[in-house]
Amino acid sequence: MSARAKTFQHWDAETDVVVAGSGAGGVTGAYTAAREGLDVVLVEASDRFGGTTAYSGGGGMWFPCNPVLQRAGVDDTIDDALEYYHAVVGERTPAELREAYVRGGAPLIEYLEADDQLKFSLLPWPDYFGHAPKARADGMRHIAAKPLKVAAAPDLRELIRGPLDTDRLGHPQPDDYFIGGRALIARFLIALRRYAHARTSLGTALTDLVVEDGRVVGAVVTDARGSRRIRARRGVLLAAGGFEHNDQMRERYGVPGRSRDTMGPPSNRGLAHLAGIAAGADTDLMDQAWWSPGLIHPDGTAAFALWFTGGIFVDDHGKRFVNESAAYDRLGRAVLAAMADGKVTLPYWMVYDDTDGAPVPPVKAPNVSMVETERYVDAGLWRSADTLEGLARAIDVPPDNLADTVRRFNDFARRGVDEDFDRGGEPYDRAFSGGASPLRPIERPPFHAAAFGVSDLGTKGGLRTDACARVLDTGGAVIPGLYAAGNTMAAPSGTTYPGGGNPIGTSMVFSHLAVLDMTGDRT
Repeated sequence: MSARAKTFQHWDAETDVVVAGSGAGGVTGAYTAAREGLDVVLVEASDRFGGTTAYSGGGGMWFPCNPVLQRAGVDDTIDDALEYYHAVVGERTPAELREAYVRGGAPLIEYLEADDQLKFSLLPWPDYFGHAPKARADGMRHIAAKPLKVAAAPDLRELIRGPLDTDRLGHPQPDDYFIGGRALIARFLIALRRYAHARTSLGTALTDLVVEDGRVVGAVVTDARGSRRIRARRGVLLAAGGFEHNDQMRERYGVPGRSRDTMGPPSNRGLAHLAGIAAGADTDLMDQAWWSPGLIHPDGTAAFALWFTGGIFVDDHGKRFVNESAAYDRLGRAVLAAMADGKVTLPYWMVYDDTDGAPVPPVKAPNVSMVETERYVDAGLWRSADTLEGLARAIDVPPDNLADTVRRFNDFARRGVDEDFDRGGEPYDRAFSGGASPLRPIERPPFHAAAFGVSDLGTKGGLRTDACARVLDTGGAVIPGLYAAGNTMAAPSGTTYPGGGNPIGTSMVFSHLAVLDMTGDRT
């Protein structure tokens, strides 16, 4: 029977493995299946490959002690990485799930590098909790796919989801190379083309699962022509991203924010989640997302913003409430906590001076182009005044409080120590200032303020799994034939974001482990 208790008497197609989603997890799972000799069909709901991964400028993976790092002489150990990861995540998620991820990255890269198309390089990125035990200040747990010339597969230019206006490091996207997440997806798609038994289908969403005697035996997929039933002899892997673009699901599960402010692709509507739930899957972390501050643009969206080279965030009382240079998920969670405490209402404001000679906020990676300054000013999103007191009135906070806040911050900047929020106290805080202090005084008039909201990189709640990515039912038992990875699974990192490359890394590891489990299950 299907998840809706129907019995199908025929199949429109048969394969060994059905993979839903074409982000990092989906292509890793499909590639592993093909390389292991399994017939595989990958379906992608949108008209482009890549999922959220394709939007990632870095496209990195947090894989401690992998061969790329070992060749560079990095002195890390898996035990140190585990100590860090466990300390950051805590007991919110099963220990075996956390351990499977941390231990799984290195052998995965060794496996992938046996294919000359799958090439990786160093991309140092400091761990996001610099004071946690065994955190790496040098960023040497992070790698990325090597850039790839578009000429290697020119047709993929139009088949892979386009990048954001700028990458997450603030650099314009080149026209002649796939970089970051697009490079990762392109390399996998080229590698997949070597296998005649691997098929891909764009514009095709997984909408239901077929269950017989408690086992998932196939999937119902839907495209513009209608629905088809595909038998999956080994299993179905759900790696279809989150549900960030489904406002009904956001409301049902208590995910703050709006779908218009997410950086996930519009196709991430939770269809795979719903299919899994209908098949009896348990869920966890359904109120969680990968958070960030969101610079508000004239169209009303609050877009993921990174790399603040100055300024401070103030609450409704004109007071600082956060380390503005902390990792973006920590910043986003601090904003949500301040909102819950009644200290912040949207929008909140970044206050900065005229050091850069314009009202443009000191944000080097807004991910959406900041053009036509007048539009932001006319929309009331960027405000200016000759004095701090005047600026305070413009953004409706107490003038005395804002003046005192800036005075105190400037004193910290001169002394190089933030006594309130330890800005600059962790390596990540200094990652965008060349290692120098991020404390830049606010002294030069006119003074400016930019409106901010809350954005996310996608939801991270999903189907509960074991360490082999097998989906569990509400009683904790494995649902045979059903697997989940990436943002369709409940994230091993729980309510934290331990380091850059965790979303992509976990998606890849658990997709790979899922298919390896299928190869050993020949019933």
